[in-house]
Amino acid sequence: MASALKAPWLHKQGGVELDADAFGAPFNEGLVHESVRAELNSRRRGTAATRTRGKVRGGGAKPWRQKGTGRARAGSIRSPIWTGGGTVFGPSPRHYTVKVNRKARRAALRSALSLHAERGSLGVLDAGAFDGPATKQAAAALTKWDAAAPTLVVLGDEERAAALSFRNLPRVTVLPPSAVGIADLIAAASLVVTETALAQLTSRARGERDATPEAEEAQA
Repeated sequence: MASALKAPWLHKQGGVELDADAFGAPFNEGLVHESVRAELNSRRRGTAATRTRGKVRGGGAKPWRQKGTGRARAGSIRSPIWTGGGTVFGPSPRHYTVKVNRKARRAALRSALSLHAERGSLGVLDAGAFDGPATKQAAAALTKWDAAAPTLVVLGDEERAAALSFRNLPRVTVLPPSAVGIADLIAAASLVVTETALAQLTSRARGERDATPEAEEAQA
């Protein structure tokens, strides 16, 4: 019988048992790549724009007559070959959205979570240990666990004291469970979660509820 998956506590002995469906999945490189690409594309603003010759002011009149000047023919001073002229084939506002099916995104999420569980880079934090913001206490917890950087810390919305404690640490990113994407998990060398955040990530990976539709729609 296979042993249960567990994640160690950062500040005390023992560990928390992990859901085998969410944290014991094989790594699917293709789905992870597709999902990360879709997430990173969705973060692009797509506002780069240039002016074509029709959008540049001026150039309405022919600069000189067609023949007899000895110079090349010219129809507008806003031609692309003139200084101050329009741009040819320049960028225009567009979107970079790549659609990924919901089941594929969940499978990719399971792959990313399982990767951290497999290599032992997933730790559990007791947010109740933070009575108030304490950056030194947060740094000590990561140092004691020997967390590799960069580190992703996932905290529940109500765990504000812990969030304020971790957010000023270098190479540490703090996110709520609803905002965690596959790209964030793959980019992190170590993952720290609280029991509340762990439950929500597990629910997302198992697809038990759609409590975070904005997270999934942002990756669509």
